[in-house]
Amino acid sequence: MSKITPQPGIMDIDLYEGGQTHVEGVSDVVKLSSNENPYGPSEAALEAYRRAGYDLHRYPSSDHAGLRKAIADVHGLDAERIVVGAGSDEIIAFLCQAYAGPGDEVIHTEHGFAMYRLSALAAGATPVEAPEQQRVTDVDAILAACTKRTKLVFVANPNNPTGTMIGGNEVARLAAGISEQAILVLDGAYAEYVEEYDGGAALVEARDNVVMTRTFSKLYGLGGLRVGWGYGPKEIMDVLNRVRGPFNVAGPSLAAAEAAVRDVAYAEKCRIDNARHRIWLSEALAGHGVPCDISMANFVLARFADRDEADACDRYLKSQGLIARKVAGYNLPNCLRITVGDESGCRRVAHAVGQFKGGAR
Repeated sequence: MSKITPQPGIMDIDLYEGGQTHVEGVSDVVKLSSNENPYGPSEAALEAYRRAGYDLHRYPSSDHAGLRKAIADVHGLDAERIVVGAGSDEIIAFLCQAYAGPGDEVIHTEHGFAMYRLSALAAGATPVEAPEQQRVTDVDAILAACTKRTKLVFVANPNNPTGTMIGGNEVARLAAGISEQAILVLDGAYAEYVEEYDGGAALVEARDNVVMTRTFSKLYGLGGLRVGWGYGPKEIMDVLNRVRGPFNVAGPSLAAAEAAVRDVAYAEKCRIDNARHRIWLSEALAGHGVPCDISMANFVLARFADRDEADACDRYLKSQGLIARKVAGYNLPNCLRITVGDESGCRRVAHAVGQFKGGAR
């Protein structure tokens, strides 16, 4: 038997499964499984990406200065406290790599994003699951889970896959109450979908134990380019810059993200359209007897009577060329997460769920 073995925790990681893209034998498929912007990136981002193609023989910027300045300008932040990564997933991995290891604990919520647990295990740390209250982050449960071994607390706000969020007072109470050696990480992958919400930036400014992560994969429509960023205390950002690779984000990705974040008008249009379609879809599904929690993101979590009904509806949707996301792996076996698409996509999925509930199985 080989004596070559991975570090402890690695083999406890289940391979991540992305949202399904194709349905065998079905054409005209609408993908509603990965929370992607149905309108794609802005024309400004596309043009910047095309122009960047002329410099593919050059290494990208290692300090990401142009993108960090653009983010700082648009969001009113300190560019020196911004770190850029290959998606916010990489920022999450950096935090675990730098601050958690064997003997340490990393807290995530019951229905929290899978990468929190996976990144903790990859770092050799122990993931700890805190229960939620009716699919909403429970601050008291998180505080009860904290110990002297807690190094990181991950909270997505709005959460994925539930779409729910907690208010600023609750987030501040959590930041004030966690163990003194721990960092609260506010995952704002869907923060741009919430009107007049800073993703936790003001709390980052007020405290020395809070980090915010954001992404260009959702509202900005750049999931294929893998760009995310983090904002936090200078001391923590300095640590993350020491563990990240110097050329961790490709040049065309940096260029497209810089143009995207500066195209404020396009981002606002996408946010408004998403909010309108999300409300319509939630109400349409409820009218068919499929309730959803109030979502603040670009998806809804459709709840069925039990796992069998959710699985049956998923099969029916696929037969109609509609791909949703099963979320049993997030402790939600009776639910389907459905991305808010464009108007046509929303109407198609609502009609299909209505047919399913009416007996067209």
